[in-house]
Amino acid sequence: MGNKLTACTSILIGKDASIDGTIMIGRNEDAKAAWPKHMVVHQRGEMPNHFISKDTRLEIDLPEESARYTATPEWTDKDGLFEEDGINEYDVAMSATESAYSNPLVLGYDPLVENGLNEEAMITVVLPYVKTAREGVQRLGNLIAKYGTGETNGVLFADNDEAWYFETGAGHYWVAQRIPDDSYAVVANQLAIQEIDFNDTNNFMFHPGIQEFVEKHDLNPDPATFNFRKIFGTADRSDAIYSEPRVWVGHQMFSPQQATEETPESTELPFIMKPDHKLSIFDAQNYLSNHYEGTEFDPLGHGEHAHKYRPISLAKTQESHILQMNRPGANIHWLAMGVAAESTYVPFFNGITDTPAPYKRGKLPAQLNSAYWIFKHASVLVDSHLHDFLPLLRDVQKERNAAAIKMIAETDRRLPSLKGEARATFLTRQSDDYATDTLNTYKKLSLELITKMTDYCELNFNTDENL
Repeated sequence: MGNKLTACTSILIGKDASIDGTIMIGRNEDAKAAWPKHMVVHQRGEMPNHFISKDTRLEIDLPEESARYTATPEWTDKDGLFEEDGINEYDVAMSATESAYSNPLVLGYDPLVENGLNEEAMITVVLPYVKTAREGVQRLGNLIAKYGTGETNGVLFADNDEAWYFETGAGHYWVAQRIPDDSYAVVANQLAIQEIDFNDTNNFMFHPGIQEFVEKHDLNPDPATFNFRKIFGTADRSDAIYSEPRVWVGHQMFSPQQATEETPESTELPFIMKPDHKLSIFDAQNYLSNHYEGTEFDPLGHGEHAHKYRPISLAKTQESHILQMNRPGANIHWLAMGVAAESTYVPFFNGITDTPAPYKRGKLPAQLNSAYWIFKHASVLVDSHLHDFLPLLRDVQKERNAAAIKMIAETDRRLPSLKGEARATFLTRQSDDYATDTLNTYKKLSLELITKMTDYCELNFNTDENL
């Protein structure tokens, strides 16, 4: 796809901010309304020692040893891999990327690099080679400092101890901030990180020359502080319509008592927030599925402001994922194919050896033996008669969510007695069974919707029953 300029939305949740002590990082991958994704497992040692990007032609020598990891690549690698998200065998999670924008002033002194390391390759050249989230931050930072990047991006990392958000600000300069354990962050296509404390290496990482670069070129509008967002980012009218409302609605969902003064177009929305209540996996899913429900900005509504702001969940979402870490059993790669609001998050346990065949296929034109297209099929049918069909979809989603929690609880109970190959086989079977059951449920839903639609045809006539 070349430079996709994906317009994603992200969420990061610390372990003390969650209801069950887990760490969650999640993101919607938004680019094209019809562009299939696959879900795969790369085996240990599978990666080549030399990588060539089909997107930018960048060449990188890779370490000899590569770890097992999950990923969601494109249906075609013609323009690159775009593996986007995954968890490796060392329980490191990574999601790349949240597209953002740098201002012309910083780009004048450190331009984007045409053949640099972009979104397309980040998962592939980082995730198989790191054993902690901090190692992931450092490896990506080192690669961007060395090779440069052609995009401004945010990248999410997590392990069983902490979550990090990483941002590039120009061709080579970057920073990263640890999400406090009792907090969360939501990000929507803007540089988000604010004040950097260069003396606090427990919570901040950064390009070693970033302070000198900013000082040398007089880039800091307030030299008494170092606000990364204000120095490197943008704050224009497009941000107010496109980005800030998605952050605002996250704060309204999770911190309404603190966010009473915020508006959808507020330009100073904080990056780090504490929730008013503990957040569950379904809170994270509901955020990534949000389209301003209950407000005048819902595009499914009919008010004059129904299409004023860009929603979080929209037709161009290819897949949505939440990587749930620090679990008592196996960590989970939750994946919703297609539009999150009209799909279901399927839990794949970390440690599986393979994914069901429908998750590994799907291309253009549509084919209904593909997980991506099975979910999209139901989605477009629901869209055709939203008022009538949305309740049927919601019933399916509720049933599948409850079934997921039940299956995960059963899996957690069995895991302590299983080791090695037996554990991997069990996790794979549990993931496969739930994923397959969910696909069958959506196939059944589509057939039910088609059946109901047969009498919706305009070529209809109400005949007098006495004739």
